[in-house]
Amino acid sequence: MNTNFVALSVELFVGFWALLVLMKVLGKSQINQLTPFDFISALVLGELVGNAIYDKDIGILYVLYAISAWGLLIYTVEIITQKFPITRPFLEGSPKLIINDGKIMYHELKRSKLDIDQLAMLLREKEVFSIREVHYGILESNGSISVVKKQGYQTTNGQLTYKTLPIVVVADGVLNEQNLEKAGMTKEAFNDSLRKQGISNYKSVLYAEYLSEDGWEIQTY
Repeated sequence: MNTNFVALSVELFVGFWALLVLMKVLGKSQINQLTPFDFISALVLGELVGNAIYDKDIGILYVLYAISAWGLLIYTVEIITQKFPITRPFLEGSPKLIINDGKIMYHELKRSKLDIDQLAMLLREKEVFSIREVHYGILESNGSISVVKKQGYQTTNGQLTYKTLPIVVVADGVLNEQNLEKAGMTKEAFNDSLRKQGISNYKSVLYAEYLSEDGWEIQTY
């Protein structure tokens, strides 16, 4: 057998088991446990190991050294965050309340680099299809969202509590005129309706949706 294939096979074998041991030591058994820092660390480690395996001038000791050194750095960060809780917000991030008592917290959303469309996507992953369902929404440090629904929207079988999906008319101050037409209103009538509520125009609206059986849900910045 070609010696290059033998060397590559040995490096792959050693690299595989070394990475497996490292993951067991770090205790990250599921992807949804990973913080953004963990994810970036995994990418960097994969790049180091990949370069070591496929570079003919680099031997198996380099593979082991790269895994061990990077693993030690990650493990050190884990120990620091466990021993010194004050470092966790900086090194791991912290949960953020982005929906409070049904109100979208725009400044927290902005600090988290999220827009309304991204928030809506995260909510749909939790089988929440309307902002009006949410009592509290917490953005976790791993990028997922935890939701406490309002009373009346809590179901055990995952079924919608309304017959039709809501129509998003305004998101981040941008008016979707096609959806506004689906909601049965003109732009002028919509702005008139907003002014009656003390809102100058749709550009002052963070989020607005229409649900045929429940009317409008409008939130400003």
